[in-house]
Amino acid sequence: MLDNIGVDSIDALFDEIPAHLRAGVLDAIPQGMNEMEISRLMRQRAGENSTAICFLGAGAYEHHIPSAVWEITTRGEFYSAYTPYQAEASQGTLQLTYEYQSMMTALTAMDVSNASMYDGASSLAEAILMAVRANRKSKSRKILMPTTVNPVYRKTAHTIVKGQHIELVDVPYDKATGTVTLEQIKQQAQDQEGGDITAVVLQQPNFFGCLEDVDEITNWAHENNILVIAVINPLTMAVLKPPGEWGNAENDGAANIGVDIACGDGQPLGAPMSAGGPYYGLLCCKQALVRQMPGRIVGRTVDLDGKEGFVLTLQAREQHIRRSKATSNICTNQGLVVTASTIYMAIQGAQGLENTAAACFANNNQLVEKLSAISGVEKAFGGAHFHETVLQLKAPAAEVLSGLMGKNILGGYDLSLDYPELGNAILICTTEMRSEEDIDAYVKAIQEVLNSSDAVASLAETA
Repeated sequence: MLDNIGVDSIDALFDEIPAHLRAGVLDAIPQGMNEMEISRLMRQRAGENSTAICFLGAGAYEHHIPSAVWEITTRGEFYSAYTPYQAEASQGTLQLTYEYQSMMTALTAMDVSNASMYDGASSLAEAILMAVRANRKSKSRKILMPTTVNPVYRKTAHTIVKGQHIELVDVPYDKATGTVTLEQIKQQAQDQEGGDITAVVLQQPNFFGCLEDVDEITNWAHENNILVIAVINPLTMAVLKPPGEWGNAENDGAANIGVDIACGDGQPLGAPMSAGGPYYGLLCCKQALVRQMPGRIVGRTVDLDGKEGFVLTLQAREQHIRRSKATSNICTNQGLVVTASTIYMAIQGAQGLENTAAACFANNNQLVEKLSAISGVEKAFGGAHFHETVLQLKAPAAEVLSGLMGKNILGGYDLSLDYPELGNAILICTTEMRSEEDIDAYVKAIQEVLNSSDAVASLAETA
């Protein structure tokens, strides 16, 4: 090929790139491995995984996944399918994606779902970009971002949108309830020059596991021509009001009910924690915003013979349309994990999802009640919650969690880095996976760790 184009070497193809911009030799990257070697390495890595009892959440959750889910997902028809570039030859993949979209719109009560994003954090960033494009009544490019939104999501969103001169305005939370109040949101809106706000983000349940007053805030936003972006845990939608129904129809009118965009991470629906991924992001919106949605949408139709078929209805990728009109490069994304989620939801059904969510809630109440009876442990916030709760401890959170890990328990998430104002606080999570024995083991272990901490502190004072 080099001879045909009249080039002496591969390096000559890149001679226009200045030397100081080239990566050079990548010494830190090892040589490739064959199948036997990589299989052995991955078995060794898998053997390093913890078998600790997990009370850790903060955005990724250990749920029971029926064995059929990944047995079906890893069949060759799904496992090796890439992406439906030739839609007419990809009917199976397209049908499954269509079913996923249908399930997701039913779960969220939204009009439209796309065929998934990379993860919950990037999904929020794309939702913000959507809102800025869609809300033409606003010129500020300012987004009200409560600090009760997952801090990783906030950081990721900032990284993605800052280059487009979009400002994420922090809204502080109420220290008593762990939620953001309408008054705090109004105050931040008024503090902005001209009071022009493009959108407000609401996470439900929020990062602390608390339930926000989504109806009141949604009503206020729509009354002020502000779009509403919901960040949700999809499993909770089996028991909580879905974002497509947030707000008060008596105040807004039925046409304005619900948020404008809903996003979140699909991990709770059939994806294992897997040391951090892969997961996928869900993204839904109102019909009016569909042409601002990144990625693609699969539709159902009939051919000339009246036979049912599935097609790519909308693709907003620059590969398919004029670059200036493209909304995102999202395309292939996390289709295999979406496959698992679709199978998971089909197996669980509406009642199964509701039962799972209810068990998570009940287990959290049981654990928090028992832990709150221990001296040196108390709830940080009052009010309603789902399956996560913030606890304040009399000992440093990192030391307590380390002590629990020594007893084979993942005790929760240390909040000191993201919320130092909470002091020695941890975020604990319980799913349906936690038995009464697990809960009692946690209670016993944290008592021992706190008693040990007291003993160390007493010796230090004596010395």
